[in-house]
Amino acid sequence: MSFQVSKAHAYGNDFLFVPTEQVEGRALDALTRRLCHRYTGLGADGVIYYSVPSEGTATMRLINADGSPSELSGNGLRCLGALLTFQRMGQTPPVGQWRVSTDAGWKTLTLAGHHDTTYTLQAALGPPAHITQETLEVSGESLAAVILTLANPQCVVLMPDLPSPERFARLGPGLSSHPRFPAGTNVEFAVVDAPDRVRILIWERGVGPTHASGTGASASAIAAHVAGGAGRDVLVEAPGGTQRVEWRDEGVFLTGESEVLFDGVWLPH
Repeated sequence: MSFQVSKAHAYGNDFLFVPTEQVEGRALDALTRRLCHRYTGLGADGVIYYSVPSEGTATMRLINADGSPSELSGNGLRCLGALLTFQRMGQTPPVGQWRVSTDAGWKTLTLAGHHDTTYTLQAALGPPAHITQETLEVSGESLAAVILTLANPQCVVLMPDLPSPERFARLGPGLSSHPRFPAGTNVEFAVVDAPDRVRILIWERGVGPTHASGTGASASAIAAHVAGGAGRDVLVEAPGGTQRVEWRDEGVFLTGESEVLFDGVWLPH
C-alpha cells in the first residue's frame, strides 16, 4: 500500500508527515520504526500523523523513531506549520496562523516569513510547569539538574563546558532512563555563555542524540534563567543551529526556521 508522505526539518531535527486518514487501523509504532530507519526507510527522528479538519486548524500526533509516543515536539510543530503553509502557498489570503491540537493541548503557530521552502514560524508552547532543582546520581556522577515539564518532560544540566562525546554518550541515556523519570525524559546539557546566549547538546527520549530540539531549547532557556543567570529572551545554539526562546508572562515562545524537503509518495513493499 502506498501513501502520501512529506519530510521537513528544523536545524537537522527531522520529521516525516503522514495524513492520519491514510493509516487508520495500522499499528503506528511498527510503521513509524520502519519509516524512520535511516538506511531501509526514509529516515527521521519521528513521524507526525496529522489532519486538517478546517482551514487554519490542524491535529498532530507524534511518534518517536523507536515507536514510542511523545506529547509534543516544538520543532515538529513548526515543521508541520511549514508543511501546511507550503501546501497552501498561493492562496488568497494566505494562512498566516495555525491552531494545532496536540497531545499537550492546543498550540498556536504564527508565520513570520519565508524564503523558497524555508519558513520562519513562532510557536506558542504555553507555560512551563513543575520546575524543580534536584541532584541526580548517574554513572557515578552527581549532577545538579533543573527538571520541568514543557509539554513533555525535560531534564537540563547546566555545566561550565559541554560534555565530551564519551561523557555525553554515557550521561545522556543514563539521565533519560533514570528512575526519577518513570516515563523517561528529554535531556539537555547547557552552557550559559552570556545572559542572552546558551549552548546545548540534546539527548532526546525515544530518539537519542539530535541536532536540535524545540522544547529542549526552550527548557534550556528556562533552566538558564532559573539557575544560570540568563535573561528571559535567549538565543539557544544547538549543533544544528540557533533558535530564539522568549519566556513571557503568558508562556514560552519559540522562533526559528523549518524547511520542507519533499512531498511525495512512499512505496513500501
